[in-house]
Amino acid sequence: MPPTLASLVHHSALKLTVRAGEDRLDVPVRWAHASELTDPVPYMEGGELLLITALKLDAEDREAMRRYVRRLSGAGVVGLGFAVGVHYDDIPDALADAARAEGLPLLEVPRRTPFLAISKAVSAAIAAEQYRAVTAGFAAQRELTKQALAEGPEGVLAALAAQVDGWAALYDASGALVATAPEWAVRRAARLTPDVTRLRERPAPASSVVAGPENEDRVELHSLGTGRRPRAALAVGTAAALGTAERYAVHSAIALLTLTTERSRSLHAAEQRIGAAVLRMLLAGEPDHARAVAGDLYGGLLDAPFRIIVAAGGEGNGDALGGLAEVAESAAARSGEVVLVVPEGDRLVILACDGGAAVAACCDHAALRETSRKTDDDELVIGLSAPAGPIAATAAYKQAGQALSVARRRGRVLVEHEHMAAGSVLPLLADDAVRAFADGLLRALHEHDATGRGDLVASLRAWLSRHGQWDAAAADLGVHRHTLRYRMRRVEEILGRSLDDPDTRMELWLSLKATTTE
Repeated sequence: MPPTLASLVHHSALKLTVRAGEDRLDVPVRWAHASELTDPVPYMEGGELLLITALKLDAEDREAMRRYVRRLSGAGVVGLGFAVGVHYDDIPDALADAARAEGLPLLEVPRRTPFLAISKAVSAAIAAEQYRAVTAGFAAQRELTKQALAEGPEGVLAALAAQVDGWAALYDASGALVATAPEWAVRRAARLTPDVTRLRERPAPASSVVAGPENEDRVELHSLGTGRRPRAALAVGTAAALGTAERYAVHSAIALLTLTTERSRSLHAAEQRIGAAVLRMLLAGEPDHARAVAGDLYGGLLDAPFRIIVAAGGEGNGDALGGLAEVAESAAARSGEVVLVVPEGDRLVILACDGGAAVAACCDHAALRETSRKTDDDELVIGLSAPAGPIAATAAYKQAGQALSVARRRGRVLVEHEHMAAGSVLPLLADDAVRAFADGLLRALHEHDATGRGDLVASLRAWLSRHGQWDAAAADLGVHRHTLRYRMRRVEEILGRSLDDPDTRMELWLSLKATTTE
């Protein structure tokens, strides 16, 4: 415990006597300072025991003493020591009454007790407290290290909770709760997920102090990891602010958990290299070799239908792919699934169980980005294949790539290949290259119509829409069928192409649709 006024009063060598503020002697004393200034407040920091002889004070002036004591209390001075037998044989009533009125502890210092003795006593007590805190901190560090080696992160959390007389929780890279100690704190830790998410948005290392749910406790949040993106987060909940020993314990836990996450990161990188080899074999049409290499690590993933996700992040959005990988891996870890994540330069390939938590989490992540995106530039774009097995992995990879291209053209975050097949080809005509082709093919007809010499474009559209039926198309236009025949001959002359050619009719029809597609 740090020194208090009570401990100084009970110090047998000091012989101090309490003259006021008897009910406030348990206040910690940060330092003992002697000053004869009439206004020492500018030189106070708070927490001091001020020692005076009243050399320059009119200690018998009641109004002056009320102002003096009020100023000391307002500055955070925790006590006033008055040396008797120097300038006053006893503590003047004016000063004693002012101290009682303000609730400021007033200690009588006998003449035989020098102020230096009081300062030494306070200094020695502070040093002893610091030594105890450091010793306790090293003991906590040893215990935390022992638990880390024996039990892993869960052991560290349990030991830390015991050291701080509170609770501790570990969150993964996505902000999801991984472990808690003791178990009763699970609900408190789970309600802090939004605070952990905000902490993850700051460059590591980062920390913050928040009020626990319903102000149940004080919670410190610390990011874990040596990279710019936090790999995990630690929450420590206590009833009051941490002391020196508890602070040592927290810092030790942060170091140990960071080592654990970085070790996991190295293992994860090795797993990714194996995963990349498995994916290459699948795409090379060697599913048996892929199963052999996958072994127990990824083997289960190849025994059931899976989907392939191909994602790309625009320039200046390098964290987008890392964020998607974390989403998929965290969701898979929580549900006990296996997921294969392989970075491919500026793209990311994910192979995950069809209908599993990882695919669902990636779709949810894409939906959130879709609603919050402000521009189509430099954004995450995702293509999702149809369900497939090891033999059809190459086809699934191609499907995901095609869906990715469509998502980029449409300005979407995610497109599923199955939805492409179930939809219409017309939205694909919005591509700039298709529009340019259509404009070039139809330009001569539009120029002809602009001179007022006919309506060839509208006539061509009506004729194609009626599959070349002269009477039906002429009726739609409100002209004689011979007039329509003449216009179609003019179209052939201007374009230099025969309308009897099915490829010509197809290109003209698609060009007409492209120039009218919004």
